[in-house]
Parts: sequence; C-alpha cells; structure tokens
Amino acid sequence: MSNTVAIVGSGHTKFGRLDDNLEALIVAATREAVEESGLAPEQIDAVFLGHFNSGMVTDGFAASLIHQAYPELRFKPAMRAENACASGSAAIHAGMNTIQAGKAKTVLVVGAEKMTHRSTADVTTALAGAGYQNDDHEKTLSFPQVFGVAANQYAERYASPLDAMAHIAAKNHHNAMRNPLAHMQKEFSFEACSQVSDKNPEIAPPLRLTDCSLVTDGAAAIVLTAGDNAANFDNAARFRSAVHVSDFLPMGRRDFVAFEGPERAFAMALEQAGVALADIDFAEVHDCFTIAELLTYEAMGLAPKGEGARAIEDGSVYRDGRLPVNLSGGLKAKGHPVGATGVSMHAIAYRQLTGRAGELQLPNAKLGLIFNMGGAAVANYVSVLEAG
Repeated sequence: MSNTVAIVGSGHTKFGRLDDNLEALIVAATREAVEESGLAPEQIDAVFLGHFNSGMVTDGFAASLIHQAYPELRFKPAMRAENACASGSAAIHAGMNTIQAGKAKTVLVVGAEKMTHRSTADVTTALAGAGYQNDDHEKTLSFPQVFGVAANQYAERYASPLDAMAHIAAKNHHNAMRNPLAHMQKEFSFEACSQVSDKNPEIAPPLRLTDCSLVTDGAAAIVLTAGDNAANFDNAARFRSAVHVSDFLPMGRRDFVAFEGPERAFAMALEQAGVALADIDFAEVHDCFTIAELLTYEAMGLAPKGEGARAIEDGSVYRDGRLPVNLSGGLKAKGHPVGATGVSMHAIAYRQLTGRAGELQLPNAKLGLIFNMGGAAVANYVSVLEAG
C-alpha cells in the first residue's frame, strides 16, 4: 500500500461489566496508548473516536473526551466516527486518511462503548437501530433475530450449521482463558454450547445464548504514524492493506448468507497487500454471533461455500492450526463494546506482531488479518498488518 501507515502504540482497558463511565474508559485507553508509544502528548496531531452510542449513553458529543487525558491535547482536531459495530475501524480509516492526505504525521484513535448500565432490552433496541428502518418487517428484527435468519437460511441452502457454531463458541471461550482483558474467562464445552437448556436457552431460534456475543463496557486505542516515521519507534506494525466495502442496508436487496461484502473486502485486502490467505499467521474476525464467524471462514476463502465447518473439523482455526482465528476470544468471549471492537482487534494484532501479546503470543507471527463488520455484513473493514 503506497503512503503506508503504522501502528506504534496501543492501549486496552479490560472488557466487562465496569464501573467506569465512558469518559474514564476513553481516558484510560488514551493514556496507555500514548505512554506505550513513547510520544509526548503534544506530538499527537489529531484524535479520532469510534463510538456507536445510539442512545446508550447521554454523551452525544464524545470526541473531545479524549482531550481529558492530557491538557496538551487541547485544541487538537477531534472527531467521532460512527459505522455501527465497525465504528472503531471507521475511526482508524479516518485517522489513516488524515495521515495519507498529509494533514497529520501522528494521530490517536480510540474506540469506546459503555453498555452494561442499560438493560438487555434497552441495548437490544439501541443496536437494532443499525438495521433498516424503512421496511415494516426488517425494523422489527433484533440483531440476534437477524443472525438467526442467517443461520436458518444457511441450513436451508446447505446443512445445519448448529454443531459448527457450538464448536466456534467453545473455541473462542477456550482462547479467552489466555486473555486477561476478556470479559468472560470461562470454559464452555461443545456439549454445553450445543444443547438448549435452562442455562443456554434459545435467544432467537436457532441461535442459543452461547451463540451470541457479550454486552460489554470497554475502550481500546492505537497510535498511528506515517510509515516513514515508524522507524523512530521501538515497536511498529505496518498496514499492508486497509479496505472498506459497504453493501446495501436492506437485507431484502442482497443475499445475506453469501456474505458478498465481506468476501469482496477480503479479496481486495489480500490483493492490495500482495499476499495469499496461506501467508497469514492469525486472524481476528467479527464473531458478533457464531454464525458470522462460520460465514467469515467462507468469505475469506478458508473453506468453500457451505463447507465452513471443515475449518473447524480439520483444526485450521484453532491455536495450533494453519490460521488461528480469534485467539483473543473474539467478540464471543472477549466482549463487544461496539465502538471499541475494531480498535481492540487492531491493538491486539499489533501486540501479537510486536511480540508483546503475553499468553496470546504465537511464535514468529508476521502477518495478521483483521475483519470488523458493521450491521448485517453492511460495513466491512479488512486490514492486513505486518510486523516491523
């Protein structure tokens, strides 16, 4: 990618049911990222916030809350990016575009969301606002129901995805046991995830509770700098590619199960990076629901259409497989504070590529793949990051 951009610092709060308000989360992630980069706050040229909100908090003008971290950030340009569950990646692209346009050398990107103080019903309603509102049927669907539609369509077209979905849930919970920042560090067996029970009821048939990501509070941050400046930092991971593909919002205008937007974004990102999927060492992908991760295997080319379960059955996506997926625990177990998710994926990938991922660390990880999705495969962001 010409005019490259690199990540040179990261911050990440714990994800979970937290006492901190939105401002405190933003400030904590900001300070950690700036301190990790080694920069003085005044060296940051602009700040960007990924934040969905949709009425979950009363902070309707949150971008300048980043300034609360350091007095030196006062008067720095600040803006908020919103693109549903891909708001964090939207903020990253805004920051990258600013650098590539020559308007800044170094920027800070923060993603944050405060959700758990609201009831499940309130959060479900807020998130449903990212669906199509001008259709009498679609506007009634919660996002669990939307992805329940995907699971049912998959079963009608191919075969039942339920066992594969249960394996994905169990895998991601197992991975989260190594991640101290994850919302839920608890093992779930395949049997517990596959069986409907009092502890694992159907939420939106056929989706079970264990098929759904967690309502979570949290924030993450990254420091971006121009590629020719990256050598001045101790740790850097460069963007080999960064692609954004948006599809129609109405589900009725597209084939949801085909995942055409994500498929196009993956193909473009790999081509732009000049690499093949076989070159990738790990991937962090948007498993808002387990059916989404299954469809993502097929969209990225890890398995043929209708055969995503093969990536589970042959071990490809496990920690010791050919392409480990969601070593962090994913949205399923790490949690899904909506505006923070895309930034979190990039921060965790950056730490992996610079050898500072703790118990999540893979040996000799050189290339990471990131997929962050807004809505029902509407806003699709794919990045390829490279160590060094």
